[in-house]
Amino acid sequence: MKDVPERDLILIHPYNDAEKEAQGCIAPVTTITGEGRGDDSKVALEKLKALAYPILESGGKVVLVISSRRKA
Repeated sequence: MKDVPERDLILIHPYNDAEKEAQGCIAPVTTITGEGRGDDSKVALEKLKALAYPILESGGKVVLVISSRRKA
C-alpha cells in the first residue's frame, strides 16, 4: 500500500490477514497461506525482535530487504 494517510514510517506488528488488518504496515508470518495471508504472525514477530533488538540496542543498524519469490 503506497501513500498511507497520516503515516511517515512503516510499522511492523502481528496480523495474519493483510487485506483486513494492514494499512501500510508489515506483518511477518511463519507460513504464507495465500495472497496477503499467513499464519503465526506473533511467533514470527518475536523471532524478528529477538534478532533485531540486540543489534539496535548496541547502536547497530538493521536493514529489512523485502523481495518476492513468486513462481514464474
